[in-house]
Amino acid sequence: MTDHAEDIVLKRSIAMTVVVGASGVAFGILSGSLSIAFDGVFSAVDAAMTGLALLVTRLIARDTSRRFQMGFWHFEPIVLAFNGALLTLLSFYAFINAVGTILAGGRELVFDWAIGYAVLVVAICIGMVIYGRRANRSIGSQFLALDIKGWTMSGAITAALLLAFTIASLLEGTDYAWLTPYVDPAVLAVLTLCLIPVPLRTVVSALKDVFLVAPAKLDLEVRAAAEAAVARHGFLDARTYVAKAGRSKLVEVHFIVPAGFAIGSVGVLDAIREEVGEAIGGAGRDRWLTIAFTGDPKWAD
Repeated sequence: MTDHAEDIVLKRSIAMTVVVGASGVAFGILSGSLSIAFDGVFSAVDAAMTGLALLVTRLIARDTSRRFQMGFWHFEPIVLAFNGALLTLLSFYAFINAVGTILAGGRELVFDWAIGYAVLVVAICIGMVIYGRRANRSIGSQFLALDIKGWTMSGAITAALLLAFTIASLLEGTDYAWLTPYVDPAVLAVLTLCLIPVPLRTVVSALKDVFLVAPAKLDLEVRAAAEAAVARHGFLDARTYVAKAGRSKLVEVHFIVPAGFAIGSVGVLDAIREEVGEAIGGAGRDRWLTIAFTGDPKWAD
């Protein structure tokens, strides 16, 4: 149910992003605005990345295969890192172009087209952010979270453009009319410089998953559950290993038991596994949990 809901939200987001991207390119040409053209291209890239995210969510929902016996979870942070890196590079390139346009004397605009576009896109972005947040409260998808960030960024860009274009249009025919050619590239430069850290943070977070950096919170939770089991059952020690790949949690716990530990039956060990699993929490297809028992520490290190 959750995977199906995520699929529907992403499809709708792609459709609206295509609308915004096509409008941005068209209105950018009509108005002569670099910032509107950038907004359109940004949206087009975002639509392509959302489509890729949709493909990955469908893979994740599938069962494991002979080639991918651990599942497809590791594709999620890879796509997130690629998406964030592409948006970061696009924003940086737009910033360089904006600075170059300012140094070249600015750019004349047709403000009626520019303002009309900005009003339309701000309304779409606000609607998509509200829709995405409501849907993701129950889904909890990193892809949807990134998609919401994308709509927020696009809305922020366009809202600032709307304000700048409105002020610039009021300057026409006044003593400050000479400033109007600089409005478009100046706004683009400021916005892109401010927006670059947003996808960059996504890249850093995704790369941590790609390199299997142990999440501090999960590590503490698993250690606490393992230490409690050691004290409760009289084990010698426990070794814990955790990682995260996208929405999946990978957990290994190795208990070192004393030489005289009486097992009785495999059911005893399974009961301990159940106990530790409940203490860790997050049971479901997103959690990969392995709990082993050994009398020799070398098998746990």
